Amino acid sequence: MRQRLMIALFGVSLFAAPMLIGCDREVAHEETTKTKSDGTQVHNETDVKQKPDGTIVKTQEKSTNNP
Repeated sequence: MRQRLMIALFGVSLFAAPMLIGCDREVAHEETTKTKSDGTQVHNETDVKQKPDGTIVKTQEKSTNNP
């Protein structure tokens, strides 16, 4: 009986923690890749996420690949 109770408490704590803490929700995601005339590729990536408290965070990444 005690072992079942411990397993149940472990299961509840394992699955309830993410529900209480929350996680980021992805609002928008955009990726573009452009190739210039000299063969250089420019990759832009933009993420917009909403935090559990309602704040919105925008992240932009840009990378360039030269041949």
